[in-house]
Amino acid sequence: MKKIFVILFSLLLINCGQQCFSIENIVSLDEEGQNIESSQPEQISQPLEAAISFDWLDVSLAQRDEYISKYKNLLFENNSTKIYFNKDEFKTKFAKYKKDKEFKLHYMLTNEGVTEDEDARYCAFFYRKNTLIMYAIQYKNNPTNAFYYSAFGKLYYTDVMSDEYPNFPYTSMQYDRKGNLKSAIYFISKDFQYMFGPDKEFQGVWYKDKMYDKNGKSVLTRSRW
Repeated sequence: MKKIFVILFSLLLINCGQQCFSIENIVSLDEEGQNIESSQPEQISQPLEAAISFDWLDVSLAQRDEYISKYKNLLFENNSTKIYFNKDEFKTKFAKYKKDKEFKLHYMLTNEGVTEDEDARYCAFFYRKNTLIMYAIQYKNNPTNAFYYSAFGKLYYTDVMSDEYPNFPYTSMQYDRKGNLKSAIYFISKDFQYMFGPDKEFQGVWYKDKMYDKNGKSVLTRSRW
């Protein structure tokens, strides 16, 4: 099967209408790399959020480099959240989430469009809008983590949000099933995020529905934010 690089809205809106989940890459279900659709729950409440001015397109390249350096430092050097894990550390920390023992129930709930119950919040990923291939769970007793499972309950990805979540600013790190860092995101606000790759490389700035590179060029568009 063909691997395709997909950012599902770069981040998914699951908790209280704000973006908290990110997907690095997945495997397509055919050789043509069809797009995957995601459900989106309604907005419930607003987190604490300061007004932020988006000036990425108005400043010089040198100023953008300064911004990139600033948020890279906030993500990787001055982050109160542990960033890197070895395989055994990650396995031990998230052992209870490696397999979703209630995957049949969660498959049924997410497939039917349920986005929240008394225990958790959910998000479904569909292939061609009608075949559920992955779902995400954010347990209410563990809100700074989100877990992505296959339709059969196998863990794909884990998101780790900083303690500031759900109030802005906060950070979100995504890991694969072996504990390898796949992406790092600094959430300035619901509309505005800086995204970096696993080697601290700058990937882009999201503002509302568009991602911009360091030269101010729009490089990606997402359906919702």
